[in-house]
Formats: sequence, C-alpha cells, structure tokens
Amino acid sequence: QVHLVESGGGLVQAGGSLTLSCVVSGISFSMYTVGWYRQAPGKQRELVAFITSGGSNTYADSAKARFTISRDFGKNTVYLQMNSLKPEDTADYYCNARRWGTTANFWGQGTQVTVSS
Repeated sequence: QVHLVESGGGLVQAGGSLTLSCVVSGISFSMYTVGWYRQAPGKQRELVAFITSGGSNTYADSAKARFTISRDFGKNTVYLQMNSLKPEDTADYYCNARRWGTTANFWGQGTQVTVSS
C-alpha cells in the first residue's frame, strides 16, 4: 500500500520559514518524480515544485528564489524548505509522487500552512 505522509506545516509570521517533509512508502521512491502542490481556499490546486529521480528541479514562479525542494533517497523523503513566507503562501500543501509514462500518481493527505501578516 502506498503512503505519502506530510508533516511540518503550521502557523508562521510573514517573512518566516518552514520546512515540509513527506515520507513515502510502498513504491520504489527512486523511480518517481516527487513534488509539492498547494491549494488555497477557493482556488485550484497548483504546482509548487517537483524534483525528478535524476535530481532536476522545477519551480512555480511563485516559489522561485524562496523555496527549495530536495529529496533523500535513503529516507524516502522529499522536503520543501520555504523561506520569506508571504500571506499568499497560505494553503494546504500536498505531497505527490508520479511515475511518468505510467498511470502511477499518488497523493498525501496534505499539511496546512498559514502565514500571518
């Protein structure tokens, strides 16, 4: 059974930092692209960043220069370091694991991030 378990969300003041973690189990972690998406109230889910099995990163424009995605193959974990947080970063953040070229696409339950002004 596949599990993606996020942690690290919370309440932070604008300008602060948070690091989200997602532990992945039940799949061959090294074969998947993993990433983070977010969904603010009343809005669609959007990409924040993803990292391929080869280590290539892609960021949404809103995340560039502030967020850093990384993965630890030994711990089957993907991280999202978020700096200089803004109130507009407030959302539920979801971990995703996808194997391109297949239908394998898995989601975590989400972790809430709230940035106060």
